[in-house]
Amino acid sequence: MSQLAAEHGAVNLGQGFPDFEVPVFLTEALARAVREGYNQYAPMTGAVCLREAIAEKLAAIYQAHVSPDTDVTVTSGATEAIFCAVHAVVRAGDEVIVLDPCYDSYEPAIELAGARAVHVPLVEPDFHVDWQRVRGAVTPRTRLLIVNSPNNPTGAVFSPADLAALAELLRDTDIVLLSDEVYEHIVFDG
Repeated sequence: MSQLAAEHGAVNLGQGFPDFEVPVFLTEALARAVREGYNQYAPMTGAVCLREAIAEKLAAIYQAHVSPDTDVTVTSGATEAIFCAVHAVVRAGDEVIVLDPCYDSYEPAIELAGARAVHVPLVEPDFHVDWQRVRGAVTPRTRLLIVNSPNNPTGAVFSPADLAALAELLRDTDIVLLSDEVYEHIVFDG
């Protein structure tokens, strides 16, 4: 996506490249954390206070009750989390369904696991999912389905009907769902 934007002089909407300075309160908080000694290795799963805050957020927003000790792992960012999730469940020879266009880090993670990405194109002009086409892409080797709502880079958001179709598609299968919701709070009415 970045390469295409550069070649055509377009605005790259595929990644978040801020064009503004870091807010002062954040730089002050970072400096304060360093002064107060928060500069050592955290536990492998992440700082306890951060894992607890993540669990509280999930409970407050989604009524999902998870244990910060056994259900939450902190990564260096969404791309690392996706890589770890793919490698936790995918093995050589597996297939992973991705909806195109998609975030450009999915396929390298899949390939490094020795698996094959199976691309199912979204339907233009609104980039909706053709669930029958997704169903047709499922084979006995399908191990993982990666979805992204709001979609990066199109911005398309799953409707309640999409979520129902997704649930029905996965019912009674061993396919694992990876739902990339990095832009979960950037959803607008209309």
